Formats: sequence, structure tokens, C-alpha cells
Amino acid sequence: MAKTDPNDLPRLGPKVRALRRRESLSQAQLAERLAISASYLNLIENNRRPLPAPLLIKLAQLFGVELTSFATDEEGRTVNGLLEALADPLFEEHDIIAQEVRDLATTSPAVSRAILKLYRAFQGARETANQLSSRVYQGEGDSMKPLNELPSEEVSDFIQRHNNHFPELEAGAEELWRKGKLDHDDLFSGLVRQLERAHKVTVKIARGERSIVRRYDAERRILTLSELLPTRSRKAQLAHQLCILSHASVIDRLIQDERLTSDSSRSLARIALANYFAGAVLMPYDSFLHAASEQRYDLDVIGRRFGVGFEQVCHRVCSLQRPGAQGVPFHMIRIDVAGNISKRFSASGIQFARYAGACPRWNIFQAFPTPGMVRIQLSRMPDGIVYFCLARTVQQDSQGFHAPPRIHAIGLGCRVEHASQLVYADGLDLKKLESVVPVGVTCRLCDRTDCEQRAFPSLRSPLQLDENVRGVSLYAPPRD
Repeated sequence: MAKTDPNDLPRLGPKVRALRRRESLSQAQLAERLAISASYLNLIENNRRPLPAPLLIKLAQLFGVELTSFATDEEGRTVNGLLEALADPLFEEHDIIAQEVRDLATTSPAVSRAILKLYRAFQGARETANQLSSRVYQGEGDSMKPLNELPSEEVSDFIQRHNNHFPELEAGAEELWRKGKLDHDDLFSGLVRQLERAHKVTVKIARGERSIVRRYDAERRILTLSELLPTRSRKAQLAHQLCILSHASVIDRLIQDERLTSDSSRSLARIALANYFAGAVLMPYDSFLHAASEQRYDLDVIGRRFGVGFEQVCHRVCSLQRPGAQGVPFHMIRIDVAGNISKRFSASGIQFARYAGACPRWNIFQAFPTPGMVRIQLSRMPDGIVYFCLARTVQQDSQGFHAPPRIHAIGLGCRVEHASQLVYADGLDLKKLESVVPVGVTCRLCDRTDCEQRAFPSLRSPLQLDENVRGVSLYAPPRD
């Protein structure tokens, strides 16, 4: 059996220190309880020695905490958020280094989150000021409401904290299949019957309705769906309404999260959770996981089997996080043609831009010139980790001839070590990685100064300009 390299063990010193201080223990007192020397504990707390598994278990038992409390995913997201925020030119003169940011996020997570909240508020105020200046300049008056922190950002973070997996909603969806005796081949009718039987709700299809796809009249107990919805979307809307009626208490409990700071955020989270439930109903966990494994994540084939669209399948593969029955840990992102990120989730560990534009070298931007075609890419991020990414455009259901089509690009990916489980990686040499593309998070955080796509100077490299020589971009130093 191969031995574990001590360098690969987790270094969780600041977390150990925080727990010790929470219990008002000295290093000598905690060391005595752990049956180790105080000097060894000091090395652990200062990240000069890793935390072995036996000690990790002892600590969890001693302090009465779950082992998962030592997980570093959220800490990593906080570090990435701080790094991106502090890459703002506003802080350029302060010479902030990455290690200082990591130390702050590790030792003072609450302070770090407060800084991020303050920065988001600053960004909102700056955007409001820019829009107000523009309106005044154009003679439109100076009446304008201030921008609050975006509810969508808070809900994205909420979903990420739950790792995009909600066991109670999964259980509710499975219970609906059992009690409703649903049939995959006639799921729409089964959901209509369940609404009538369990909630006395009548479903109607509205003719000529274009502005609203779903309307529920609680007094008359009538659910109206637009005729423009295709069958897959009608099924999703029925399941969504069943969730609101049957699992309101579960959702209300989930959204009592202190980091959902407004009624708008909680309302948006309620909608997101009902949509999650709908996905779990249309694509039951066990059968969907089996299909994903059997078809090697061929998204179109899986979509045909469950009668859903490409984007719905992408959402579902990202939620396969049940302990003991997990799928490939994916990340997912959705953008429009302007590069606005409207959805994001990462179980792969990849970092997404939050406060600036995404890297144009990412294959998701290549999807728009080739609509409907799956684009694949091996991407190496600045931290050296390689990801296998696929991207494709999706077009929203048409609202009629005169309605402009809404087109987005969906990006889905995983670490390269999982790529062999995907049919899209067939034919690629995943060991040599000769075709890997260097990709950044944002220009300000990327230190690849020779990139021809660079739009801004890197925070990590001073701006070097020579009026007599031009590099591959304005912000790339000229080569000798």
C-alpha cells in the first residue's frame, strides 16, 4: 500500500487556533488533551506542520464539531473573492500580496465576508453614480434609486454553500413519484392529476398568453400555463407549483439564512429551490445518475431520455452530490452575448469572475459563432489546475415571430482527471495535454503578461510601456 505523503495532508492551523481560542484553552492545555507536545501544536497552528487524520478526528470529538467544519471550500471561495475585489485599481498603491489575503480569510472569515459585502456595496454605489452622471449629462434629471446588493449574487452564494444539493427536496421529489404513482411516459398528466388530487388545483392552458408563462390564482385554485410553453417546460412549471404548495415549510426553513439579507434575495432563493425540486421530479436522482454514468454524460442523449432540454440536463448533472452516490463534480456557467454571467456554480474548484469580465480565451465565448455546436477545451488556470470544459449555445423557447430570440451559452466542465468519464473527451490525450489553453479568471488577476487578449494590466505585474515598441497587446511588455 502506498504511503501518504505528509506534504499532502491538510494544513488547517488557523482553524485549530480558532477552535482553541473559542474554548479559552492555552496551547499547553489543548496539547495535553491531544497527547502531543505544545511545540508540535504550535507548529500545526502556524501551518508549519500538517494536521494528521488521527489528530483531526480527536479535535472534532474534543470540540464537538463535524469533520466537515474543517472543509476549506468556502474559505477558498472567500480567498478568491477577496483577491478579485482587491485587484480593483482602487487598491493598487497598497501592494497587497496574495498570502496576506489568504491569512485574513483563514484567521478572520467573518471579517473577510464583511469586506466582500462592503466592496459589493461600494460597487453598487459606484455604478449608481455612473448612471446618475450619465442621466444628468443627457438631461434626464437626477431622480434615481440607489442600487442594492444584487439578490442574484446572494442566491448564487447560497446555492454554492449547499453544494447545489438539497436532500430534503430530493426526498420530496421521490415521495411525489411514489404517492402520485407517476409514469415517465405520461408525466404531464400525472402531475396534473396530483395537483387536482392533493391540492384541488385545476390546470388550464391559456390561449394567446405571451407575457406570463405561469400564473397561480390561490383563491380560485387555478394554475394557468401559456400555450407557448413546450411540453418539457410545462412539466417543469407543474412540478414547480407542486413544490410551492407541498414543501413551503422546507423552503422557508432553508432560506432562513443570515446571508440572504433582503426579501428579494429570499424570494429569489425560494424560486431557485422550487426550480431545483422541479428538476429532481423530471430527472429522479437514481435513474438520472445511472443514465449519466451509462451514457458517459452525453447530455443530448440524456435529455432525450428524460424529455428535458440541454440546459436542464446541465443543471441536473451539477446537483449529483448525494454522499455515496455522487456524479462527476462539475462547474457550470451561463453567459449572454455581452458576457454577463447569469448563472454560476462550481463543484470542480474553478474560480469564476464576480466583479469583472471573464477571460475571453475561455471556450464558452467561442460557442456563440457556432450555435448548437459543442465546443471542447482543455483549460489551464493560473493556479496550474487543468480543466476539461465544454460549451454550447442554448436558445430560449420562442415567444412568437416578433419576439427576439434569447440566446445564452452554457459552459460545463470538470477537472481533467474526471474527463475520461465524459464522452466529449474521447480522442483526446488527457495525459500529454499538448492542446491545453492558458485561461485566466480576469485580466487583473492573471499574470500571463504575453496574452494577446489582455484588456487590462495585471495586478501582479507593473505596467511597462515603451512608446517605441508595441507588444502583442498594449499591456504586454515587448519581447526582446
